[in-house]
Order: sequence, then C-alpha cells, then structure tokens
Amino acid sequence: MRNAKRATAFSLVELVIVVVIIAIIGAIAIPRMSRGAAGAADAALIGNLKVLRSAIDLYANEHGGTFPAAGTIANQLTQYTDDSGAAQSSKDSTHIYGPYLRVIPTLPVGVKKGQSGIATATGASVGWIYNATDGTIRANTTDASPVEADVTGKMYSVY
Repeated sequence: MRNAKRATAFSLVELVIVVVIIAIIGAIAIPRMSRGAAGAADAALIGNLKVLRSAIDLYANEHGGTFPAAGTIANQLTQYTDDSGAAQSSKDSTHIYGPYLRVIPTLPVGVKKGQSGIATATGASVGWIYNATDGTIRANTTDASPVEADVTGKMYSVY
C-alpha cells in the first residue's frame, strides 16, 4: 500500500471568493471610518466652543457683567485679572480672578484649522471671532466653502 499524499492547497475559486469578501468589507468600512473622523472634528468644535463660552460667561460673572475686551481677551482668559480686567501672569492681592483657561483651544475644522487667535474679524492666525458687546464667540469660518460645513451640511460658523 502506498501512502497517497494529497496536496492541500486553496483552489483559485476559493482565493477569488476571499478577495471579493475582503473587498466588500472594505467598501463598507472605509466610508464609515472617514465619517467618524469628520464627526470627531465636529464634536471637538462643539466642545471647544462650549469651553470658550463658559470661560467668557464666568469672566463676565466675576467682573460685574462686563465681557472681556476684544483686544485682550486671550490674556484675560488665560491669566489672573483684577476688578477692572487688567491681566497679569501671577496672582496677587488685586489680581484674584481667573485664569479661566490654561490655553486658548485651536480651531479643529475648516480652512483655519489649527489657529487659536481670537479677534473681532478674520485674519491669518485667527481661529475664533469674538463680539465683545454681547460676549459671543464663533468659529472663524466662511459660508462660501463646502470645507466649512459638517457632514450634515450645517455651516461651522453657526455652531
């Protein structure tokens, strides 16, 4: 009796079936993963705006309803302030308020992504547009570009 050894290998049909299954799974998974990354950036924008708005509100509560000044808002939110809003890096007997933020968060979306400056109008390093009269802050984005909208089409400038 001879021991007949049978070759155990995959046939061409089996390999083709496996490749097709992997391609189908990839076609389903890749778009979902890319939407997840966009959703994460949208959530980061919402979170950053919430932090900034809370810091501005807390500043106003501690300073008699006065919002931070447009030209010095970054210092007023990240340093110690006195009753008049004058900021300095160290706490003393008159500079008893704040800091409200460790750092100004960066803009996580849009063309100005990565910028953390706060100003009343758009600029090269401006990530946030601030209105000192009513204390509102928004993302420095335009309504002209599809890059400036979330996955549902909502413009970042209205968040």
